[in-house]
Amino acid sequence: MSLEPGNTPLVRLDRLPGRPGVTLWAKLEGHNPSGSAKDRTAHAILAAADLRPGAVIVESSSGNLGVALAREAVLGGWTFHCVVDPKANRSTIATMRAFGAVVHEVTAPDPATGDWLAARRARVAELLTEIPGAVCLDQYSNRAAFTAHDEGTMAEIVAQLGHTPAHLFVAVSTTGTIGGCLRRIAREGWDTEVTAVDAEGSVLFDGARGRRHLPGFGAGIVPDLAAEVTPDRIVRVGDRDSVAAARQLARTEGVLCGASGGAVVAAVGKLLPELHGDVVLVLHDGGTHYLDTVYNDDWVEENL
Repeated sequence: MSLEPGNTPLVRLDRLPGRPGVTLWAKLEGHNPSGSAKDRTAHAILAAADLRPGAVIVESSSGNLGVALAREAVLGGWTFHCVVDPKANRSTIATMRAFGAVVHEVTAPDPATGDWLAARRARVAELLTEIPGAVCLDQYSNRAAFTAHDEGTMAEIVAQLGHTPAHLFVAVSTTGTIGGCLRRIAREGWDTEVTAVDAEGSVLFDGARGRRHLPGFGAGIVPDLAAEVTPDRIVRVGDRDSVAAARQLARTEGVLCGASGGAVVAAVGKLLPELHGDVVLVLHDGGTHYLDTVYNDDWVEENL
């Protein structure tokens, strides 16, 4: 039996604070094979690349794509090198290594911008010159990510609901997930309003650069994919609000989400008076990799 990404649950959230006329639904992407929406992305970009067994893949990741690619590398017979930075969850790095990935951790941010993503991408460029025949599929510009969430995530949501939602909330980083959902909505002529949930301190959508502690959403450089993404609305959420909302979800709905999922819950809370009908929250991953950070009081007190 082979486990492929997709067909993740869409569950109704009945215990979060709401208001009459609004029904909240969570798309639980943590139920993908390696635990996040990035399983869809990894599967799509590798299928489009059509690599031969024995290929060497090099990619930058804040965590989830690295785990997804590490798993796919096992199934495809490839060698995978992942470049991470100190913000990546330790358990995520351990999971990549358990799948046999070679993990390279940059130890200093980019000297020009102070950004960790820029430093990771620079290290990827170095590895491509050091490892003969290595390839980078570049999640930040690979349009197969749009296909994954157009044909997968958004199509599933509508099929599971039985109709289009009035609102969709998606956390953004590479913008592959939200871009794919928007592409499906535009092509079908649906009237779903799409809100991008970004981190305070992220430069996406003309944001102001600032300090960010949580991995998985927001960006320090604008990825190429973002040029094709125009959400209906952008909400920026700070680290503390993301943590508080993730904990609220766990203790009211029994759903353990990651940092970006907490931001999505917080964004819905901010906009609740303006919402109507069915509101879908895409929760990109589960919370088990965040037990030492988002759900750890000592870490929160020290860092936030």
